[in-house]
Amino acid sequence: MDSKNEDLLEIREVLFKASRPIKDLKPVQGYDFNNGINLEALLNSLTSTGFQATNLGRAIEEVNCMLNWRLNDGSIDEIYGNEVDRDSINHSQIKCKIFLGCTSNIISSGVRESIRFLIEHKQVDVLVTTAGGVEEDIIKCLANTYIGDFSLKGASLRKQGLNRIGNLLLPNENYCKFEDWLTPILDNLLLEQQQNGTLWTPSKVIARLGKEINHPKSICYWAQKNNIPIYCPALTDGSFGDMLYMHLVHNTNQLVIDIGQDIKAMNSEAINAKPTKTGMIILGGGLPKHHICNANLMRRGADFGVYINTAQEYDGSDSGASPDEAVSWGKIRSDANVVKVHCDATIAFPLLVAQTFAQRITKL
Repeated sequence: MDSKNEDLLEIREVLFKASRPIKDLKPVQGYDFNNGINLEALLNSLTSTGFQATNLGRAIEEVNCMLNWRLNDGSIDEIYGNEVDRDSINHSQIKCKIFLGCTSNIISSGVRESIRFLIEHKQVDVLVTTAGGVEEDIIKCLANTYIGDFSLKGASLRKQGLNRIGNLLLPNENYCKFEDWLTPILDNLLLEQQQNGTLWTPSKVIARLGKEINHPKSICYWAQKNNIPIYCPALTDGSFGDMLYMHLVHNTNQLVIDIGQDIKAMNSEAINAKPTKTGMIILGGGLPKHHICNANLMRRGADFGVYINTAQEYDGSDSGASPDEAVSWGKIRSDANVVKVHCDATIAFPLLVAQTFAQRITKL
């Protein structure tokens, strides 16, 4: 063989390195619309579609694993050894405890209706959100949020008394209605504190707001009705905080909201989950993500998990932190199969609900 052919052979070996046999992986296969329009089949095809579609498909599988889990003797041995009295446990009734977290923009969007659906039908056990998540839920019972555009100019909107959240618009009058509704409730909370010694915490205040709004489209309403706690340690970080400030300024006696009791209650949600497993579904990042993960740290880590957000890990933020980073802290168990979907939750979460929770509820 001459040198030219030898060179060509070497180049060919570089370009076409021998492949190992692949027997354990799915082939890439998207949905074929020649089969008609079938939403369930389309969603089932996500795992083999590739990129973030595959991650969403895996997230759907992970949530179904949460929902399918039931306690058995093997589970007790695996997690708790001899710490649990087996004879006192009705195995079939013990399910995975699910923590749902979301940032306020999720409630501002139409995903609020998906979350309300889950709370209404008792599909999750704990909800963690921000101050905006609470007040946006209440405000939507008093007035509408509108579809605008990402390109609308802030200066022009300011002159019109309109506030922009992405491509959503909230008139200032919405907050005026919220203030008119909230102020007498704050007065009553203070009165009950003085007369009855009531110790208010953020979760107790949120439950009270849900009871007072008494509206079937409200997440807070269904949460208090179904005894599902909503935790929000930064309750002052929003319009509620502005109105609480005004209330404190105008009242000699001060309304006290104790966050210490809520951190005890929140962490106890995870610690006292024995002998069950726990799962996390977290939309967005920030405080809700860390609050849920940190609570699960107290019980040796969560067993299942799905993150849906667009944040990256390269700035070291907890919002963008990967599931594997949480494993290093003990917030997620090392053998857990937590999935992160890099996607806008307004796209991914309704599709996930359609293929998980909603399938079970509509078949009841």
